[in-house]
Amino acid sequence: MLPTLVAIAACLAIAWLAFVAVLVILRPGTGLTETARLLPDLLRMLGGMARDPEVPRTVRLRLWLVILYLMMPFDIVPDVIPVVGYADDAILIAWVIRATVRRGDSEALARHWPGSTDGLELVMRLTAR
Repeated sequence: MLPTLVAIAACLAIAWLAFVAVLVILRPGTGLTETARLLPDLLRMLGGMARDPEVPRTVRLRLWLVILYLMMPFDIVPDVIPVVGYADDAILIAWVIRATVRRGDSEALARHWPGSTDGLELVMRLTAR
């Protein structure tokens, strides 16, 4: 049991380091305020896209599933664990947004983005689109 937990912790630490490395490599030109607003803007965008009938059904289903997961009181990795506790949420949100953009819905993403254009540009850059 202990080797499994150590392996899971190591994988999550590596995933977190990879995410940080991507941010360092891309060097988003946004300030601290824009970075702090990124998560609330992402959550509002996800909710708006999940209710948009113009977004394909499979994408909306994926969005509703990630919203429900984020609302659950428990996670795969508990949030009380420093750093990696929020990694599963961040990875899941990034995966859903990337899949949505790759599905061709970057127009819907822009239409529902409540933040600044710099924040939207950062999200688009992180999704490699």
